[in-house]
Parts: sequence; C-alpha cells; structure tokens
Amino acid sequence: MCGIVAYVGSSQAYPIIIKGLKRLEYRGYDSAGIALGSTSGTNIYKKKGKVSNLESYVLQKDYDGCIGIGHTRWATHGVPNEINAHPHTSGDKKLSLIHNGIIENHDSIKKALIDKGHVFESNTDTEVLVHLIEEIKNHENVCLFEAVRIALNEVVGAYAIVVFEEGINNEFIAARKGSPLLIGVGRNEYYVASDASPIIEYTNEVIYLKDGEIARLNCDENIEIKTIQNKSITPYIHELKVSLDNIEKGGFPHFMLKEIYEQPKSILDTMRGRINPENKEVKLGGILDFEKKIVNSRRIIIVACGTSWHAGLIGEYLFEDFARIPVEVEYASEFRYRNPIINEDDIVLAISQSGETADTLAALELAKEKGATILGVCNVVGSSIPRLTHAGIYTHAGPEIGVASTKAFTTQVVVLILMALRLGKQKGTLSTTDYHQIITELDLIPSKIEKVLNINSQIEVIAKQFKNATNFLYLGRGYNFPVALEGALKLKEISYIHAEGYPAAEMKHGPIALIDDKMPIVVIATKKGNYEKVVSNIQEVKARGGRIISVVTEGDSIVKELTDYCIEIPNCFEELSPLLTNIPLQLLSYHIAVLRGCDVDQPRNLAKSVTVE
Repeated sequence: MCGIVAYVGSSQAYPIIIKGLKRLEYRGYDSAGIALGSTSGTNIYKKKGKVSNLESYVLQKDYDGCIGIGHTRWATHGVPNEINAHPHTSGDKKLSLIHNGIIENHDSIKKALIDKGHVFESNTDTEVLVHLIEEIKNHENVCLFEAVRIALNEVVGAYAIVVFEEGINNEFIAARKGSPLLIGVGRNEYYVASDASPIIEYTNEVIYLKDGEIARLNCDENIEIKTIQNKSITPYIHELKVSLDNIEKGGFPHFMLKEIYEQPKSILDTMRGRINPENKEVKLGGILDFEKKIVNSRRIIIVACGTSWHAGLIGEYLFEDFARIPVEVEYASEFRYRNPIINEDDIVLAISQSGETADTLAALELAKEKGATILGVCNVVGSSIPRLTHAGIYTHAGPEIGVASTKAFTTQVVVLILMALRLGKQKGTLSTTDYHQIITELDLIPSKIEKVLNINSQIEVIAKQFKNATNFLYLGRGYNFPVALEGALKLKEISYIHAEGYPAAEMKHGPIALIDDKMPIVVIATKKGNYEKVVSNIQEVKARGGRIISVVTEGDSIVKELTDYCIEIPNCFEELSPLLTNIPLQLLSYHIAVLRGCDVDQPRNLAKSVTVE
C-alpha cells in the first residue's frame, strides 16, 4: 500500500519526486502529498485523489528545493482527504514525515502526547509518530537521527518512514520495519523509495534497508545505518537488474494489458536456467539444500492471499498429484489467528508477488516460531519474505504495475509446477516418462499462450455483450477450479461486477438458484480432466436459460454447440491447463472493465501490495 519517494542532493527534488509518485501510484491513490525544503523554509502540498491532482496543484506554487519527500496514500487510519494526507508535520512544523504501515499503539501514545500539550490536526497514526519524534528530540535534546531511533523503540507496528528537519537541507532520516524501503545511491545524492521503480532512472546502486534499521542520508557524508538498538551496520550496495522499459507502458493503453501480453516472456524467464532442455531435467537451486527435507516432510502448508492463494490451490493439486505429499492451502490472514497445528517436519510455503504482504509475513513468523521449515515463492528480489524464509524460489515476472495480478500469477504457477516435478522425480512418485513428457509440454506453453493472445479481438467482442451484467458465475473442475476463482476475482477487482467462482459440480448445491437469462456463466471445459461431468453441468445451466461463455480445447464441438460464446485454447496436459485457461479470463475482465470506463490499472479501494493486516 502507500508509496514513498524521497530525494536529497544538488538537483531539484520536485521533478524527481512527482515522477516517482506516478510510478508508485499502484501502491495507493487515495491522496498524494509532497514536502520540499529550501532556504526559504518547507513547502507542503497535499491533494485528495491521484498524483495528477497534486501535480496540477503544485504548478501554481513554489516548488523550489533540493530535498523533498513524497507520498501516495492508501488510507488505513483516517478517511481519504487532504488533512489526513501525508506528509505530516510536528507541532512546531519543523519536522516533515511520510509513513507506510500502521502504528498499532498510536492511541496510547497520542493520549500521552496530548497530556504534554500536543495538538493534532488529523486522525492518522502517522501524525502521532512525528509528534513523538518531536517530543523526544526536544525533551532529550538530541539530533533528529537519535530522536527517530528512540521513538521507534516505543512504537508497535509496521513502518517505512522518511523524515527531514526544516533548515537542514542536506539530509533526511529513513527507517523500516515490516514495510519495504530502498535507498538509491548516487554521486553526493540519495534516493529513497518503496520499490525500485522511482530509482532506476537515476542509479542502479541500492541498499535494501532491513527490519529495525535506520539510515542517516547526508549529501556531504557517508551513509550511516544503525539498528534501533543502536548497533552500527555496514551498508551493502546491490546492483539493480530492472530496466526502465520494464516499468513503462511500451505503447499499451494500460499496464494490465501490457502485463497480460508479457506472460510468454515472463514464463520463459521463470523457466530459464531451471530446465535443462537437453536431458529434460528440472533443477531448482533456491531449494536445493532443503530438497530432502521437503521430500520427507509430513505435509506442505501453503499460505497466501488473493491471487497468490489461487496459485496455491493449483499447487495443492500439483504437489499431491506429482509428489504425493499432503497439502493444505490456507488464507494467511486466517492461519495465524486460529492456533494452527504446526509440526517441525512440516513445510510452510508462502506465495506472494510483492514479498511484503503483511498477513503472509505474520503467518511465516508463526510457522518459524513453531519450528517448521519455511519457504517462499516471490517476485520481488530483496523483499521481506525472501529474507525471512529458510529458502525459496524467485519468479521472474518482472515488475508488475497493474494492481490486478496477471503475469505474477502465471509465473507462480510455473514455479509450483517445477517444484512439484522436481519433488515427484526425487521421491519416485512420478515416472520418468511422465516427467519428461510434462517438461516437454511445459516448454511449449509460451508459444501456446501467444496463440491465445491472438484471439484478443474475439474476446473483446464477447465482452461487449456482457459489459452491463451485474453478476457473473465462473465454473471449473479439478485444476481449473482455482482458475474459475481467479477469473471471478479479476472481474470483481477491475470492473466492479459481482462474480463468484465455484467448482462446477457445486453449482447444484445453491448457485443454480441464481441462474436466469440475465446471468452470464463462464465455464472452463477443456477436454482433459472431468470433461463429461462439466458438459453435464453446462446442460444444467442451459436448461435454466443461463448465458454461457465457454473456454474449450481447440476442435471441441460438443460444448461449442451448447454455449452462447466459445473461446478455444490449444490442447495441453491437464496439469498445465491453468496456464492457458487463465489467459482468456484475464482478457475478458480487462475488456469489460475498459468498456465500463473503469480505471483498469488502479481500481478503487485497492492497492498492489497490502503491507498492513
């Protein structure tokens, strides 16, 4: 959620920060604000709504200054308005602070500060934090760096913050716990951001702040990093591998459409170096040291949220099918609160695009405390989940800017396929013949996705017929039941149409009551798997007047005759079919949303990364 960007150096801060906020807007777009420091003082500008509103407003103002902090907000504490927008200031207006996360004990701190004479303007936990820093700085007579360090020992919760002091225009302080923060290192200048996208245009050298670390960034001095316990840390500079092209639209009208079309490449990138094309072997270096432990594990518990949870459901089918290891798939948000039974011979596997999902991190912390081996499947290098886990595998989807996940989902599924194949081979539960055949078929998937993308115009025509629908039902069986859930989620996220995904056979146990001639039903009915059963389910829908959109295997004639609209995909193994069946559902959701005039890349009330519980 919330996006942070900051700059200090010899250049004008405003153009850098406003461009950075636009690139981070997928993290939140309830409001945006900026604080700029110059010789004349600090100018703070805030606007409700998107970054463009702020940009238009600032054009009429003084935006001089070589130090600045900017923030785009996804509201948690306090309604989305300009008062609650960041940056927030101290009581004396000398300190300006931006924050991503939640300060859980802000109420008690606020009461104590009110007793000491502090007056608050907003309803945010962030304003409480900056007032706390001010109180400590003045009462203890310490510098800002030390005041921030002491304050962070008093707060409970998650945070990524940047704060600077009026009149000191060559340095700011940054800190993190449970929320991502990167430092970009230039020549006598520094950048700070929630992720790499605002930084890569200016430098490819970054420092990933770790939990409980605080940094003093002064243009005239070396970086100083300490823990909040006052232990000095030697910074390690990483080289960014992301290019600027990855975070631009590249001629597409929306990031989401671009990312849908990037899936063949993303899948190839995810498989590269992990499949030996000559001897048809899968090698996963990220989990090599724990391979034996996974093979001998009692069970695998998959924890995830949203789209990643749907990938986890597919993983359940794969691991049980190929490796015969029992699997449970848990919502991370529920897992930690129900006193789960976790054994030392369990494997807990977290799936997350961002690697920062608060609920998933909390679930992993619990599993780690119980002695389980914890693994991660993640897209963002250097994020919190890879740091916390014993081992894991990166997807190589590349930056995903659209809030609705597309290529991240397919690459997660690819990683789970590779894991299941490797474990099945090592355990001896998957025959060599099946192993080689699936690898061969997997190698063909990118070209088959290309073929599905070529029927985009056909799917757009179908979308025009259903753009005014108020409800959708998605049906699938076996490996494609999670795809039905994911298709429904995509439609809900970006078009605001109510949609539900169901196992096709469960339709008779309730949802069938909803079906009439106004209800569109999307049915995944590929030739492999429970084809005959799905055909029977389609006939039941047809008998009640439902309007059916089917996703079928090329050359299918039976389902085609029964349905109103038919989308054909290339033939493939059932175990790999989610990689293909998911694509037309992504496109259908996209086109319906566009036709309804919805903001596809930044749907209302959502943010890309949910870093609060």
